[in-house]
Amino acid sequence: MLTTRTARALYAVLVTAVLAAPAPSVCSAASSTESAPGHSAPSAERLAPAPGPTGPIRARIPGVRGLEVAVPAYVWANDQMLNELTATGPAASVVVLNPGNGDAPFGAPWQARADVLRGGTTTNGERTKVLGYVHTDHGNRPPAEVRASVDNYLKTADGRLHVDGIFFDVVSRDCGPANATRDLYAGYHRYVEEAMQAVDPDAPDLVVDNPGTAIADCYLEPGHRTADIFVTYEDTYAAYTGGGWLGGNVFNETTGYRPGTELDPSGTAFWHLIHDVPSATAMRAALQTAFTRGAGYAYATSTAMPNPWNATPAWAFGPQTSYAAALG
Repeated sequence: MLTTRTARALYAVLVTAVLAAPAPSVCSAASSTESAPGHSAPSAERLAPAPGPTGPIRARIPGVRGLEVAVPAYVWANDQMLNELTATGPAASVVVLNPGNGDAPFGAPWQARADVLRGGTTTNGERTKVLGYVHTDHGNRPPAEVRASVDNYLKTADGRLHVDGIFFDVVSRDCGPANATRDLYAGYHRYVEEAMQAVDPDAPDLVVDNPGTAIADCYLEPGHRTADIFVTYEDTYAAYTGGGWLGGNVFNETTGYRPGTELDPSGTAFWHLIHDVPSATAMRAALQTAFTRGAGYAYATSTAMPNPWNATPAWAFGPQTSYAAALG
């Protein structure tokens, strides 16, 4: 009888062999006639149900986890990228929706898209979690505006939750004087929790903070934690595999950078985002590196700046979700 680790190793070899084949062609992210975030929103459309997984569902094994794929999708609700994410099986574990930089109304087209995405089944047998994008300007955006953006997703006209939480972007990495900046973000975390519980007391909430680099360890201090997940890398593949990795997911001004695993017993606190990835082989290398560096979530894409999160990678989504699950 195979041991758990032997079975996982065998699965990884099989997935790698399958993924060595050329990736299928993918459609362009959006036609030139479609609007993009910051322009007029598209009209509502009828969405097909999300598919089930293409292979057997593997329950998460206590003490051993695989890497999960979490995708920022900075496009409009009817964009081809979201069509392909919706059709992917196994599904991504997390998808971030971004209507007009988080400031456009989260109306019927967005709610329909979110509902369908949330029907996707991940490699862990769980449902995809959808998050609403909110920018914070390193803690300098007026708190009333931040809360209004949160309300855009959580206080809907139909009185229902269509998202599983909030993705706070452009987050400060520093504690601030007397931890004031950290406490500001802790307050945003509580606001999301309270807003979601007011709609559905049984709804679990998911909050992500994205500084895009290692974050001060005060943000994960028990009793003051500002998020469930922290994006601790967002940059190019060249930087990720070169000198752009600072040496850890967290830092302390006295002791420097460290992995932060002692602050993350579940193995799910850190998320790495890598763009400008040159090939499917490099994608797999990026995911393996993310897992080694303590990330519980990762996403590697071939697209590039100025917006690397607005198109499907050259290798599509399914090969990435399948390969990520084989790591562990």
